Amino acid sequence: MPENEKLNTLANWLNSADAVLIGAGAGLSTAAGYTYSGERFKRYFSDFIEKYGFTDMYTGGFYGFPTKEEFWAYWSRYIWINRYMDMPGNLYQRLLKLVCDKEYFVLTTNVDHCFQRAGFDKKRLFYTQGDYGLFQCSKPCSKKTWDNRQLVKNMLEPQSWTIGDDNALTAPAGRSISMQIAPELKPVCPVCGRPLTMNLRSDDRFVEDEGWHKAAEAYRGFISESAGKRLLLLEIGVGYNTPGIIKFNFQGETYRNENVRYACLNLDDAEIPGEIAERSVGIEGDSGKVIDALLARKL
Repeated sequence: MPENEKLNTLANWLNSADAVLIGAGAGLSTAAGYTYSGERFKRYFSDFIEKYGFTDMYTGGFYGFPTKEEFWAYWSRYIWINRYMDMPGNLYQRLLKLVCDKEYFVLTTNVDHCFQRAGFDKKRLFYTQGDYGLFQCSKPCSKKTWDNRQLVKNMLEPQSWTIGDDNALTAPAGRSISMQIAPELKPVCPVCGRPLTMNLRSDDRFVEDEGWHKAAEAYRGFISESAGKRLLLLEIGVGYNTPGIIKFNFQGETYRNENVRYACLNLDDAEIPGEIAERSVGIEGDSGKVIDALLARKL
């Protein structure tokens, strides 16, 4: 099917849908400007690149730093620019315009909180893999999490970064940036005193807190309420790191339910299984351009 015909088909499905479930992966944030390598990485981590030869932000996050002071210097920058600094573009806001008049819900493996920052209703969001903006106990000793904005900001200031009105980090002219935080700034659990860590799903110590469970219940409620309705499953930028959460889930739901339509938007891999091809469309390319094309066709 030609690309223009695919766009027209998807636009028609979107216009006629009773409900829309967005499934978002890392590719959506990449399209929005959240790149983890290249110029953006060099701007904030040139000292770590020079010292350790890091090639991108993500893999640098797994490095075994010799001290926790250096670990938190790296991660405080990582968290701030990907969670608290103003978003580099308005792709998420454009996506909201596409679905704001529908019953919608968002299921995402992203941890940058872009949906809520763009104005999506927080009661319609399920961040399955955590949030850069939360800390948890490293043990963990409880099912609690803590907002980390002020703690992270406190770590950045001794490194000589300044934070502007747009939350952007700036390195002052003539002053070197430190690769250490003060020992007393290392975050500790308010309950047991152990070190805090990021609330990111990487092993069985990930804390599913009260907010996580409320969001999971809201997601289940949306699926239940959508039964029998014309439901569009709109997958954007999802790869194969954790395909069972969104991709295989969406494809299985499409296979089981004749009222469901499935769309896969991906930069270079939007393959559709043959079993659901008649009720699916795969569009490769820049997700931002696809969203703009759909907005232009919106009735």
